[in-house]
Amino acid sequence: MHSTATPPVTATHCPYCALQCGMDLAAGPGGGVEVRERAGFPVNRGALCGKGRTAPAVLSSRVRLTEPLVRDRATGRLAAATWEEALDRIAGELSRTRAAHGADACGVFGGGGLTNEKAYALGKFARVVLGTSQIDYNGRFCMSSAAAAGQRAFGLDRGLPFPLEDIPRTGCVILVGSNLAETMPPALRYLTELRENGGTLIVVDPRRTRTAEHADLHLAPRPGTDLALALGLLHLIVAEGRTDEEFIAERTSGWEEARAAAMAHWPEHVERITGVPVPQLRDAARLFCDAKASMVLTARGPEQQSKGTDTVGAWINLCLATGRAGRPLSGYGCLTGQGNGQGGREHGQKADQLPGYRKLTDPAARAHVAKVWGVDPESLPGPGRSAYELLDALGGDVKSLLLMGSNPVVSAPRAGHVEERLRSLDFLAVADVVLSETAELADVVLPVTQWAEETGTVTNLEGRVLLRRRAVSAPAGVRSDLEVLHGLAARLGHAKGFPAEPEEVFEELRRASAGGPADYSGISYARLAENEGEGLFWPCGSEGGLGGEGEPRGAGDLGGEGGLGGEGGPGCEGDFAHAAPHPGTRRLFLDRFATEDGRARFVPVVHRAAAEEPDAEYPVLLTTGRVLAQYQSGAQTRRVDELNSAAPGPFVELHPRLAARLRIAEGEPVAVVSRRGRAVAPARVTSSIRSDTVFMPFHWPGEGRANSLTHPALDPVSRMPEFKVCAVRLEPLRPS
Repeated sequence: MHSTATPPVTATHCPYCALQCGMDLAAGPGGGVEVRERAGFPVNRGALCGKGRTAPAVLSSRVRLTEPLVRDRATGRLAAATWEEALDRIAGELSRTRAAHGADACGVFGGGGLTNEKAYALGKFARVVLGTSQIDYNGRFCMSSAAAAGQRAFGLDRGLPFPLEDIPRTGCVILVGSNLAETMPPALRYLTELRENGGTLIVVDPRRTRTAEHADLHLAPRPGTDLALALGLLHLIVAEGRTDEEFIAERTSGWEEARAAAMAHWPEHVERITGVPVPQLRDAARLFCDAKASMVLTARGPEQQSKGTDTVGAWINLCLATGRAGRPLSGYGCLTGQGNGQGGREHGQKADQLPGYRKLTDPAARAHVAKVWGVDPESLPGPGRSAYELLDALGGDVKSLLLMGSNPVVSAPRAGHVEERLRSLDFLAVADVVLSETAELADVVLPVTQWAEETGTVTNLEGRVLLRRRAVSAPAGVRSDLEVLHGLAARLGHAKGFPAEPEEVFEELRRASAGGPADYSGISYARLAENEGEGLFWPCGSEGGLGGEGEPRGAGDLGGEGGLGGEGGPGCEGDFAHAAPHPGTRRLFLDRFATEDGRARFVPVVHRAAAEEPDAEYPVLLTTGRVLAQYQSGAQTRRVDELNSAAPGPFVELHPRLAARLRIAEGEPVAVVSRRGRAVAPARVTSSIRSDTVFMPFHWPGEGRANSLTHPALDPVSRMPEFKVCAVRLEPLRPS
């Protein structure tokens, strides 16, 4: 008689992008697990893209690491080793590096896919155990420009200061440099519902992407000119008398300077810079202002530029000048890319930050975190290098590197140079799920658990903190990153302070974040379990201070930097018990901004050229991005057969006019050459891209590696590299 018992189901979240879509995992009919729809989770309402549906494929021992690998000093080859051998080798090499060259000769590089617990522990390990300032993570390449601009304008950065559910209820959305239909497919429904509700969608992208096909108005600026476009729209709004003077007077500062800067960008001048016709500029300004509520959402397009902070700042100025910020159904938001890109930078693996989004240079912040850690504040190192600067220093000042959850051989700008720097290290240790291109260069490779094999928290693009539960057991030879840090810390003289249990780490994270801008002290595993279908939005403090919607509560407990207008209330539970748990803050800034005076700050910005403009030798612009079936460096998705069938390799997208001029045919191999490197991929001829621009996805290594070409010029504020624009030439490769 066959059993009719229902197999156990684990409610969890997709391991890929920052939507963190809800899904259920259940035992599969042939063993392993299968993904089932979880319709009740509000972010995706059951919808999943191909990457989410096939995520369990990477759990297979056929494609992932299952035992430590150590490079044999005699043969130079990676060979299987015991965990004791691997951890002893790492600890010994780090100790030798510190003894010979000082603490800052040891580097640590993290990832935006690490859970909050792992990001927190990694930052603590770097600063307490190694004593190094040289720590950063690949999230620097994601939304650091938007974060910097948000901090300047609002006093706080949270990807979206409102939930996704608000998007269909606004009147107009300007979506800048985002191809949601391919990068976050379940989120496209919010734009579809916006239009079904009578709202307007404006898409800004040099390509007519699948997302742009849904737009009421598509603006196709020349890559690197988004800043001029935003300033041109603000000029028109000022000239036509469509600013919200009451909002500007009551809730902002710095308007006159920002206004004067914008007025230097008149429409005809902006058309010459961007290639966007003046009538389209006027249409965009009209649609944005005619709506009762409007939003601007940015992504990597405007952010991954050497002027990304100013570019995002110009779009924020547009929102502030029209009263489209700090009000219901209006505002500026950033569409975070990586799975835990938001939480990953809030709790200490970024070069200049301590847990709770505290500044490493703030004496009060250092004292608070040092007390939680049980160390002298003076022992904590200062800010270190940003991600690219750290990678560039490898083999020079930085002799040894511990890397977790990142693949810079494929994902970093000027990737050929970064690969050379990694090879020049005295010692490289990598902890990862798969043998990535970066792991292949390591002296020690540690196989670690992944999303379905471990419990931990992540924070999605809305600031929604979620509990991701373990659904299956990891293979016998695999350990968690927390176990790795626990073992290394013990070998380096810190037997206590680095627990391997995620809930124990999270309890310490709560204390470290308490009172900081990203306050998680009112969040616990118990509360997240109770709110499994929803999660909790930060700030969620242990005691009051966040003004509720229509219910201001004063400055609050944000380290003396002023409170946040938004939904919320006092209290939490557990170690911070109060009468009523804080409900979390779904919407920020409704009463006041997170600045000292509660006012948003205009920042005057002016357009400037990209770090590298086309010339006679390199006459074409290159921009890069993603495709639907692959994710980031492709280290995991390239191991899934179904995804590889859909997107088997790189390509070069170019306009028919450019193809005709260079005599390049569809499918023909073409070399794309920049001052930094060369990539080869088949041509894809399409009229959906500007004729002065080519596009390459960046998911593949080898000769098709797009980041062999990209420019490492850095934004002066965010230190974001200029992935989105550089000068190249095309060379057809015809058979002899």
